[in-house]
Amino acid sequence: MKHGDFTGLAGDYAKFRPGYAPQVATALLGLLQREPRVVDAADVGAGTGIWSRMLAARGLHSVVAVEPNDDMRGQGVETSAKSGISWRKGSAEATGLADGSVDLVSMASSFHWADFDKACDEFHRILRPGGIFVALWNPRFIEANPLLVEIEGEITRLKPDIRRVSSGRSGLTERLTEMLSGARQFTEVLYLEGRHVNRQTPAEYLGAWRSVNDLQVQLGPELFKKFLDFVVQRTAKLPAIETTYLTRAWAARRA
Repeated sequence: MKHGDFTGLAGDYAKFRPGYAPQVATALLGLLQREPRVVDAADVGAGTGIWSRMLAARGLHSVVAVEPNDDMRGQGVETSAKSGISWRKGSAEATGLADGSVDLVSMASSFHWADFDKACDEFHRILRPGGIFVALWNPRFIEANPLLVEIEGEITRLKPDIRRVSSGRSGLTERLTEMLSGARQFTEVLYLEGRHVNRQTPAEYLGAWRSVNDLQVQLGPELFKKFLDFVVQRTAKLPAIETTYLTRAWAARRA
């Protein structure tokens, strides 16, 4: 398995990854100052379509989901069959969409895999004047639950030098405001965040961990199995695990 390759993880990703804070979606669409029914959106690096479906549910004119991985895109097509979303193969650097064809471009939990400069050029190209680019993540706010702090600590115990590619609270997100503010393609950079709570059974909680690519790559099969065994041991007798998620979003208007 390689960093960024979610082949084989798509099933768990589609079933067990939670949605994003709905109030953040409301605020982001409000930035467009247009009725949802006239908004065309592209969700790039759409994965299995978790965020794509949230956009489609807002009654947008159109939502196209762009995803390079065949396995993830296949799951997305299957789970979004009645949503009106159209799917296509493409990437942040080459979406395959027409010039000036969308009002909103988003990357949900995926912008850290993109080439920043090439992606900014591509998004500027496909956005209409006044359009918005949004990069968002949905990290766990583990401080709200001591059990989650303990489980996260087990990762560091197993591999003290681990460095997550992006948990939404590390990596690219540490400098994204400055990067977007300095990008010639965008202006009016804005940061938003909103919390929401998700309850999962122990099996669902374990499934969410099985969908984490960078953790599996860095731990390797043996240590990752030890980590999953630890999660099972700590959660097996619980009726549910309550996780607070912190949806973090960076929005910028097309210059």
